[in-house]
Amino acid sequence: EVQLVESGGGSVQAGGSLRLSCVASGFSFDDYAIGWYRQAPGKEREEVSCFVTTTGSTWYDDSVRGRFTVSRDKAKNTVYLHMKNLKTEDTAVYYCAAGSRRERMTRPYDYSYWGQGTQVTVSS
Repeated sequence: EVQLVESGGGSVQAGGSLRLSCVASGFSFDDYAIGWYRQAPGKEREEVSCFVTTTGSTWYDDSVRGRFTVSRDKAKNTVYLHMKNLKTEDTAVYYCAAGSRRERMTRPYDYSYWGQGTQVTVSS
């Protein structure tokens, strides 16, 4: 069965850090683009980052650039979203997605697989 599973969400105070994990089963992340999205209550889903495994390049939204970092553990077939200096506006459900592209993906509906999401809550 092909699936993505996120974990690592939780509640932290502003300025804190969290690491989200996205584990793939049923397929390898090789030659995939891995996107991180988030959706806050009452808001539209927004793209946070896109990591292209083939090139190792990562795109970040301006709102998180310099605070969020994506990394990959190939042996564990896992991609991580390292979040530091968290702000209250980072509060959202975070989703990872995978698409079989060797370039940055910009449209959510191009991703083939989505995880179930993990809640991140940042308090002041």
